[in-house]
Amino acid sequence: QVQLVESGGGLVQAGESLRLACAASGRIIISIDVMGWYRQAPGKQRELVATISRNERTNYANSLKGRFTISRDNVTAVSLQMTSLQPEDTAVYYCNAVRVTTSNGSTRHRYLEVWGQGTLVTVSS
Repeated sequence: QVQLVESGGGLVQAGESLRLACAASGRIIISIDVMGWYRQAPGKQRELVATISRNERTNYANSLKGRFTISRDNVTAVSLQMTSLQPEDTAVYYCNAVRVTTSNGSTRHRYLEVWGQGTLVTVSS
């Protein structure tokens, strides 16, 4: 099994910044094609925040461009730098990994998609 563990969520004031981190673990991970962040606000559907491919091609939700920056720390980790946070950014932020290839030494296995448990970001006005 592969797990994604998020960290860095918390309570901040409007205008402040926060950095989320996500690391994959559980098996020997050879590669992860795409890692990303999604968020779900209370009463709303889960939505894209940003994704980054293994060759560091990024994709952002249009409304978040310029305030949020995604980066690939290494093969198994991704971060999200969030600036000028607003109350409407309050949500549970989920880490996502697509096409995770692992090895046990003799065979490889591919997980199509893995989700983290989420980390809560609360922005007060």
